[in-house]
Amino acid sequence: MEGVAAALTRTAWTGVGGEARACDAVTFTAAGELPSVYPVTDFGCAAIAAAALAIGELIAARGGQFPAITIDRRLASFWLKSSIRPIDWKIPPVWGITSGDYATRDGWIKLHTNQPHHRAAALKVLGAPEERDAVVRAVARWDKRALETAIVAGGGCAAEMRTEAEWAAHPQGQAVAAEPLVHMTARDGAPLALADVAARPLQGLRVLDLTRVLAGPISTRFLAGYGAEVLRIDPPFWDEPALVPEVVLGKRCARLDLRADADRATFEALLAQAHVFINGYRSDALERLGYGAAARRRIAPGLIDVCLDAYGWTGPWATRRGFDSLVQMSSGIAHAGMAWRKADKPVPLPVQALDEATGYLIAAGAIRGITARLTRGTALEARLSLARTARFLLDSRREPAEAPLAPETAADLGPDIEQTSWGPAHRLAPPVVIAGAPMRWSLPAAALGSAPARWQ
Repeated sequence: MEGVAAALTRTAWTGVGGEARACDAVTFTAAGELPSVYPVTDFGCAAIAAAALAIGELIAARGGQFPAITIDRRLASFWLKSSIRPIDWKIPPVWGITSGDYATRDGWIKLHTNQPHHRAAALKVLGAPEERDAVVRAVARWDKRALETAIVAGGGCAAEMRTEAEWAAHPQGQAVAAEPLVHMTARDGAPLALADVAARPLQGLRVLDLTRVLAGPISTRFLAGYGAEVLRIDPPFWDEPALVPEVVLGKRCARLDLRADADRATFEALLAQAHVFINGYRSDALERLGYGAAARRRIAPGLIDVCLDAYGWTGPWATRRGFDSLVQMSSGIAHAGMAWRKADKPVPLPVQALDEATGYLIAAGAIRGITARLTRGTALEARLSLARTARFLLDSRREPAEAPLAPETAADLGPDIEQTSWGPAHRLAPPVVIAGAPMRWSLPAAALGSAPARWQ
């Protein structure tokens, strides 16, 4: 290993508690990078490498040899954007007509209005109809901070554009900077036995997935790629049509209403039998439903419990709604991109890199939790946030090289046609190769709610 990717891998891997010397098993191949003021390709590759190192550590802990790991930087860059290539069908647009960046009287603000309830909250504050031009006019009458405050207070999602210096001075920026990359707590657990299948190191592992949008689903997609049984649970109303085909590969997807008694009983039975629980709700949301961390421990004493949120686990914004694009605005990333490009509006990262990197770090933490339970009988709790991952990226800023990536070709696709719920599709070849343990998925991407809420 050498260069930026190597240094970032060391930070990522030790950030999830791994030993730095293991990083010598990783080799990076392929030239070029995604265009950005930040090293986005190497940043994403480092997070993928951390998840792969966790698999390697698990293999070694079970008596195998620590495998060689190869990360293809070019394929990884493509995966950071999208891995699926539909055949004769189209994925819907990611952004709704009112989502996006808007000029205020004193700067810029991003509105995240993809979900109906978030959109309704923003439009109510603005007193505007669901029309882009009307929202432009309404936003222009506001100061950015006042509008951010009003929309967030109303249950919506918005973020004013701040500079890196402004975020560093902000109470939430300071709180996040003081947090570890991953909060990790070990507690008494229980012994764990898994089938010894070297080529599928996570086979027999049950993962209960209560995550949405990108970071959490990326983590569980990775776990499924190495043999874990992943059951994703969504509420009855939830959908994200632009993202689901990308992230549900290898999973079964069910729906439960955690406010209904029968569904609560089903959820508790599932949780009691799960080895890993990954939760992407706001830090206080499950607490309000009666499923906070203490309750989860009572239901599943040996559970490996991994949670993520947007803005961090301490500070005044610890329970604030947020998404990757909003954290980019808050933390100074979009402003830095604007200055770099000499643009007249915010310039985000070329991919949702905070989501992507956080997702692979979640996977790394969960797998290290499996290793700890197998070898020491301890149960691991891990907490991650998009804002702390953003701090990791901000700290890695350097002069951009901007050597272009070679264009994608048919040779970059996997050999099989994936029969998804929406039609046939190609999937990119995996960006990581772990010797003796190929990444592959046994289930195609399927619609939310397409499976029963039970373990196989």
